[in-house]
Amino acid sequence: MALTITDANAQEIIGSGKPVIIDFWATWCGPCKQFAPHFDAVAKANTDKAVFYSVDVDVHPELASKYAVESIPMVVYIKPDGTTDSSVGYMDQEQFATAVAAHLN
Repeated sequence: MALTITDANAQEIIGSGKPVIIDFWATWCGPCKQFAPHFDAVAKANTDKAVFYSVDVDVHPELASKYAVESIPMVVYIKPDGTTDSSVGYMDQEQFATAVAAHLN
């Protein structure tokens, strides 16, 4: 299961040396609820390759702002060198697994 990133631990997490994959979501977001089990399954399958976190945009709006989240669900992929990429919208488990694999290379 993905862990929760907060303002307090964000810099430590991003400096972990592994790719960081963050799911930005909200409790009121239907597509986010549908995506959550796929995010968790792919996170579980890739715990040795990347660090996975979830961020509720209503609880941590400053993190959502930092990563320019304008629509959810949104996944941000952060490479160890600090470069980022993102995808917006619902993905099924296969689509998300493929996206994660592409960002781990």
